[in-house]
Amino acid sequence: MMIWCVEDDASIRDIELYALMQTGYDARGFEDGNALWAELAKEKPDLLILDVMLPGEDGVEILRRLRGAADTSGIPVIMATAKGTEYDKVQSLDLGADDYLVKPFGMMEMVSRVKAVLRRTQDQKHLLRAEGLVVNLDEHTVTADGTRVELTFKEYELLKLFLSSPGTAFTREQLFGEVWGDGYVGESRTVDMHIRTLRQKLGTYGRMIQTVRGFGYRFEVQP
Repeated sequence: MMIWCVEDDASIRDIELYALMQTGYDARGFEDGNALWAELAKEKPDLLILDVMLPGEDGVEILRRLRGAADTSGIPVIMATAKGTEYDKVQSLDLGADDYLVKPFGMMEMVSRVKAVLRRTQDQKHLLRAEGLVVNLDEHTVTADGTRVELTFKEYELLKLFLSSPGTAFTREQLFGEVWGDGYVGESRTVDMHIRTLRQKLGTYGRMIQTVRGFGYRFEVQP
């Protein structure tokens, strides 16, 4: 697995990378947000260790952007902070961090937390997420900020399709074929009715199902 470390202190970054590679991980380091975003455009890590105090764009803002973009929202993130105040921890966790480390921390602790987060996120592979909206594929359930959302079978299938392909624009005909099946006799207008009720049931998260004028619908996670 590939672990990336964003740390502006070269000596700390080198120690982190060495400890991770000695444990058997592939590891790569970045000194600031600019270097990180450039590489994220090419590939994605399995986990990111992100320092809060960085030159330019700080770690909190980077985390906010990561969680707000569809292609990076699912990357596990461990925040590293020298402050160690309760506010820093709570802010990072509220923004979607998976764990945090308080500097100075030992390399054994870092590796242990990396393993724990990876185990936890691997166990969550049957979950589809977008901010606080979660579809549990095993339980066939939907929750919004922890509150259960009762959907019909077709509404659930539509939401599952959207969350599986964030950013993809679907025509009404495509949605109809995927959810109702090619052999079903009906009208694409049926899709519009189900989208309307699905948006209502999702509350504030209904905004993520966007109408693509003259085409169809797209699910978009907005920062």
